[in-house]
Formats: sequence, C-alpha cells, structure tokens
Amino acid sequence: MATMTASQLISKHAAAKHCGATDSKPRLFQKKITADLKRQAGTAYHGLRSQNKIDLLQMRAIAKPNTKQAATTRDGGASTRPWAVVICGKGMNLVFVGAEMAPWSKTGGLGDVLGGLPPAMAANGHRVMTIAPRYDQYADAWDTNALAQVKVGNSYETVRFFHCYKRGVDRVFIDHPMFLAKVWGKTGSKIYGPTTGIDYQDNQLRFSLFCQVHHINLTQSFLPIGEDVVFIANDWHTAALPCYLKSMYKPHGIYRSAKVAFCIHNIVYQGRFAASDFSLLNLPDYFKPSFNFIDGYNKPVKGRKINWMQAGILESDRVLTVSPYYAQELVSGEQRGVELDDTLRRSGVTGIVNGMDVNEWNPSTDKYISVNYDASTGTGKKKFETQLESIEETFPQKVRAVMKFNAPLAHQMMAGADIVVVPSRFEPCGLIQLQAMQYGTPPACASTGGLVDTVKEGKTGFHMGLLSADCEAVDPADVKKVVGTVKRAVKVVGTGAFKEMIHNCMAQDLSWKGPAKQWESFLLSLNVAGSEPGVTGEEIAPLASLILISSITAFAKISMKLECNFPSLDV
Repeated sequence: MATMTASQLISKHAAAKHCGATDSKPRLFQKKITADLKRQAGTAYHGLRSQNKIDLLQMRAIAKPNTKQAATTRDGGASTRPWAVVICGKGMNLVFVGAEMAPWSKTGGLGDVLGGLPPAMAANGHRVMTIAPRYDQYADAWDTNALAQVKVGNSYETVRFFHCYKRGVDRVFIDHPMFLAKVWGKTGSKIYGPTTGIDYQDNQLRFSLFCQVHHINLTQSFLPIGEDVVFIANDWHTAALPCYLKSMYKPHGIYRSAKVAFCIHNIVYQGRFAASDFSLLNLPDYFKPSFNFIDGYNKPVKGRKINWMQAGILESDRVLTVSPYYAQELVSGEQRGVELDDTLRRSGVTGIVNGMDVNEWNPSTDKYISVNYDASTGTGKKKFETQLESIEETFPQKVRAVMKFNAPLAHQMMAGADIVVVPSRFEPCGLIQLQAMQYGTPPACASTGGLVDTVKEGKTGFHMGLLSADCEAVDPADVKKVVGTVKRAVKVVGTGAFKEMIHNCMAQDLSWKGPAKQWESFLLSLNVAGSEPGVTGEEIAPLASLILISSITAFAKISMKLECNFPSLDV
C-alpha cells in the first residue's frame, strides 16, 4: 500500500497537478501496514483520501461538483469556485471490473457500459470504483506508487496501480507489460489480439493476473472502500474473479460478506481454453467442475476444455445481462445460448437494458455535426468488409464503405440519416439504436436481444423479425425481411407519421438514470452487509464547461437533416 504524509503531498502538489504521483519510492503491500497506519499522524493520506480536515477542504476546492453543489458557496452567494464534493452517506460499495472502460479503452458495448453506468450509480449516492487494465499512457491517470505481487502461471509478477477520479467515480488502472506493451498506442483495436479474430496466446494469463489484483484488500489499499463490497464482474475476462475471492481472500477473513454479480455482455465470447490450462490459474481443484466443459468444436483445441464464462456463472452470487429479451434468448436453447443455456437455466439470469452516454451523444451540443438540434458505432467480418468494398467500387456514386471506427462520421451519420438499418443476428443490448433514437433517427432493426426491448414497431422504429443465427451463410428469407422492412420504412419518411416517430424517439430518456435504479435494486438483493438504497441524484457533469445552445424543435428535424452536410468523407 502506498501511504504519503501530508508534507510529502504538499511539496509535490504543484508538480503533480493531478497528472501523476511523484513519490519515487514504491511501497509494497504488506500485512503489517495496518499497524503502521495506526501509528502514523493524523495528516496521512491514503492515495486521494485525506485524513486531515484542512486538507479535505482543499481537496473539495478543486473537486468537480454536481449541479446543485456548484450553485452556491457557504454564505449563499454566487459561486466562482466549487468547494463541495459528492458525499456518499447511503448506498453500497460497488467495484466494477472489466477489460474495457470508455473512454480509455473500448471495442464495443462493454466499454460503454463501464464508462457510463458507474457515474450514474455514483450520482445515486453509492461509493463506486472501476478497475480496468492500463493499455496505454493515459494522461489523466497518475501513478499511485502502490505495488502488488501476483502469481501468474509459474511466475510472480509485480503490478502497479494508476488512478484518476472522474464523474464521481474512482477509476483504477492495472499496470503491467502484458497489457501496456502489447496495446500501447493501439488501444482501440488490439486489446485482445494483434488483429480481429486472432487472440494473444497469453490472454488467459493476462486476465488471470487481472482477476487477482482487484482483490487487493480495499480496506487497506490506496483507495479504502471497505469490506462490504459488491463486485460486478463483466464477461469472461473477469469470470475467475469469484473463484479467487473464495480461494484467496475469504478463507483469511477478507471480504467475508462481499458478493459478486456477473454480467454477460455477449455470450459468444466465453473464454474457452484447453483443459490442461487449468493449472495455470493456480486455483484449487475443487473449482475444476465449474470450469469443465465439452463442446463439438476443435477450437482452440479438440476435446475437453475449460470455460471461463461458465465458471463465472456458477461461482458468482447472481447473474445478469444487458436486456430482458436477451436474457430470454440465452435460456431459449443451444443456438442462442451458445451451449451455456442449460447452465443459465440452472443459475437464473436477469436482464436490465443498457442506457447510453447522453453527454457524448447529444444532438444539441454535438461538435461533430454542422447543425445542432434537440427535442423541442466498430468493424465486422473480413469477408463482409471485402464485399462492401466491392459494392463501393461498383456503385461509387451511391455506396461508401468505411471499415474503421470514425467518431465524427458516426455522429454525422446519426444526425443526417433518415433511418438507421440494424440487421443483427444477435444483439445483447445494442447502442447504435439508442444513439439513433437520441438523434431522432428511427431504426429499422432485427427483432433480437435489446432491439426488441428498446425499439417499438410503428412508434420509434421498424422491426424485421428474427434473423437466422447461422453466421456462416445468408438465408434468402433474411434478405427478404431486410429489404422489405427498409422499403416499408422509406415509404413512411417525410409523412406526418414519420414526424411523430421522430418526436417519440427524442422524447425518451435513454440515459443511464433509469437503468441505474434497476441495477441498484438488483445489487441490493445480494444483501451485502451495510448496503442501503441510494438517493436520486444528477450525474456530475463530465465536461469542465458546457456550451449552451438554443433549442430547435423536433418538428424542424426533417429539414435540419438536410442541412447536416457531410464534409468530405475522408477516413
């Protein structure tokens, strides 16, 4: 554990400027640290947590406030500098653990969830921390000088902890060459492998390390959070978390009342490895049945395997996923449950639809579109990319294929399009349809997963029906469904019914506010000691300053779309 005295922190404050700790002498986590802390003066720091009231007030003076806190000073006058911080008097201690966390790292919906849900939970009064790998040199995360040693495979590895505090959430990053050296400068696309569809050979070791270090005793670490914790593990990369919790910590009296909720963002990616690899995890043999798995495939090896996601489902206290309809699909059969349907029927699974980041996706403030208005995205399979590129060559005046993520173009398309087509075979929740509706662009979508929960036929969009789950072939019946639905949608564009549909889309609250309350109820059901319902609060604004733009009615959106001129499509 890293501990800094007040004199150390003050002398380094100007140089650090919140961009990094400057204490050059690392301190190892040690059992004796608790006793040492008791002997220290009252001006000690635990990372960012001051033990001195004067310094706490100084910290408050530079903290990011929420709207109400920034409104007044202590004497009731106008505030030029906020001095208060969010005070978590009620609620739960929540630790979200995931391989991705937007905006620092993201390949899909997992990153968006860990970027948006934790601030929404913090706004409701909960003490919230997130833990993710440090894939890059993040400018806003500082080195805590805290170190930990973890057994990974047959060796012992030393990891560092980086930290920043954003939007009411402590963001912790695990620093080790297995993350940083592989991905540095390429965070957006090479988190799991050098190219799409090819995994790093040591992924199992990478995430074994990751699943262990977040258990470093948070009551004694650089960011004390207490014993009564709810861990939220996300997807297969963190599925071993409850196993390490049970084998390494609870037997020694640590986290006795802690619980684990396991969230499935995409059932397709399960973490299947050779059965012989179980020994690399350094787990007791009594966990073998939870990992043991047999399928009919020869990848990654033929025969008996271990399955991380299956273990996460069986060893966690509760299981949830990212939409109610997707939860139904997961237990409907082998095809959509991807051979874990029986396991999920036994464990049970709850679906809560995702929200979206309405600060990033806000047509009234979007810097990427040429006209702002209000209510008054990633890549696919290589063969499909090649086909789209071929179509562009054949019809250069009508088709443009963009095969890499382009944030400005994504925003411009949502603002300028009349409809967005989402022909997904699977869609656990989906963000593209939420982003589209936020911009008053009705989706024409397949009837699967979260698309069923979020898009209402004839009110906020158009449904194609369920498409084939066979990813190796195109079903002619599916082609008819897609074409027929798009034609039906095009006929409605420009009519009074379409204007009403735009109104309906933009009138919805698609933020994390509602889902956060559902998550709260779900996590409270774990009955972790000391857990209480939170409050209803507004999220801390993520921007240093906000530009207020005059409102434009949704009625004018049809004409505004025509003005959302795309600049040159250079990508």
